[in-house]
Amino acid sequence: MIEQILLGSVLIIVTLVIEVIFIEITVRSLKKFDPVLQVTNIRKTTLVLIGITLWLLAAMSIAIWIWALALRSLDVFDTLEGALYFSMVAFTTLGLGDLTLPVDWRLLSGFLSANGLFLFGLNTAILIEVMRRMSIDH
Repeated sequence: MIEQILLGSVLIIVTLVIEVIFIEITVRSLKKFDPVLQVTNIRKTTLVLIGITLWLLAAMSIAIWIWALALRSLDVFDTLEGALYFSMVAFTTLGLGDLTLPVDWRLLSGFLSANGLFLFGLNTAILIEVMRRMSIDH
C-alpha cells in the first residue's frame, strides 16, 4: 500500500511539473504577444485557442504516457496498448471498467484519476485566462 501511495504521488508530481512547464511557456508567449492578442478577430481568436488547446493537450498526453509506461514497467498490463488505454480512461475519469488494475495496484487508479482532474483544472484555468486576455477592452 505504501509503495502505491509513494509511486502515485511521485507520478503526480512529475506530471504536474511537466504541465507547469507547458503552462509557463504558454504564459510567457501570452506576455510576449499580448499586444497582438488585443487586436482580435474571429479567425485569430479561433487559431490562438486551437493552438493553445493542442499545446496543453500535448502536455496531458505526455502525462498519460508516463502513467502508461509506469504501469507497463510494473507488469500490471501485458501490453503497452492496454496500459495506455487504461491510463487514458482513468485519466479522463471515464472509468469504463473493462480493464482494471490488479488488487495489489488498484490504489494507483485513484491517483491516476486525481492527476487527470488536476491537469484538466489547470488547463481550464489557462484557457480562461487566454480568453480573458483576448477580450480585454472588447
